[in-house]
Amino acid sequence: MDHRSPIDVRATSLMLLLCVIWATQQVALKATAADFSPILQTSLRCGFGAVLVTLFVLVRRRGGFSHPEATFWPGALAGLLFASEFLLAAIAIEMTSVSHLIVLLYTAPIFAALGLALFLPNERLSRLQWVGVVLAFCGIAIAFWSPSEGGLSDVFIGDMMALLAGAIWGATTVVVRVSNLTRAPASLTLIYQLVACFLLLLGVAWLTDDMRFTATPLVITSFTFQVVVVSFFSYLTWFWLLKNYLASRLGVFSFLTPLLGVVLSVWLLDESFGPRFVLGALLVVTGITLVSAHAYLATKLGFAKKYAANQT
Repeated sequence: MDHRSPIDVRATSLMLLLCVIWATQQVALKATAADFSPILQTSLRCGFGAVLVTLFVLVRRRGGFSHPEATFWPGALAGLLFASEFLLAAIAIEMTSVSHLIVLLYTAPIFAALGLALFLPNERLSRLQWVGVVLAFCGIAIAFWSPSEGGLSDVFIGDMMALLAGAIWGATTVVVRVSNLTRAPASLTLIYQLVACFLLLLGVAWLTDDMRFTATPLVITSFTFQVVVVSFFSYLTWFWLLKNYLASRLGVFSFLTPLLGVVLSVWLLDESFGPRFVLGALLVVTGITLVSAHAYLATKLGFAKKYAANQT
């Protein structure tokens, strides 16, 4: 029996806060890219975040982490995927706009749903979800593919890297759900991901000689925000919400992060976009919402019984 609760005022408030944080992190990364390598910044953010999460767990649980042996290999795989996602996003953010990056990155629920449907029979896609998948990929084609542009521009390559990062994020979710990590403490899964991201991206930054760092006030403020608010507070809060509330209800908020990211990129970075991007992005966001919040939407639309029958 599922012990998780329907969404309430506390969960709603926390989800709204998380959406703002996740939208802001991409803007902060882009705004400081000239003075602080995004790859190095992401690596160090994850490293310091791992230290904070570990200290948090050790203070709350004197016995430390549980079941480390049974989760090592799936944890290592999840960590490698997590690091690969952030590596692609860090490279993409220097090639494309934040608005493009955040819309494409948050296609992750689409890829996660497709992957889970292959491995878990009870996760097969409903008709509403398939509609969402089709809408999302139509939106990507409309917003990001321009046959009139000759050759492969940096923006197009950055967009494709952002989309691949979203697919890898979805694959990470699949690994967590189909392995022993699904029964492990969320903090342990987060540690695997943060440590792998720190090590891999630090190695990449060193090998590519991309270690630029200038300690400007904006860089220090941004990095502190990335470590304390993003890597520590937001991730732990998200895992806590997933543990205590129904994921289908939390998925209702999935559309907010890319929308907020676009708004913030225009407001803070003076980015601009045309009508094709607006139409395509709206289709993508609608598709993400249908896939992530299908159970909730089906209930609200009066299809609860039909939806339940399709899932059994």
